[in-house]
Amino acid sequence: MSQHKSFKAGGSSSRQKKSVLKRFERVELLRERGQWKEGDPVVGLRKTKPAE
Repeated sequence: MSQHKSFKAGGSSSRQKKSVLKRFERVELLRERGQWKEGDPVVGLRKTKPAE
């Protein structure tokens, strides 16, 4: 039986951009934008889109 094409490892050119950021990445991005300061809670962060 052959393997379905969606399960095969693709090249780096076919990889899509990451659409979800980890918490530390969101904090870093918000800090750069001036929307988060040291001591602010890290739970319930505002939604962010990855930098392009």
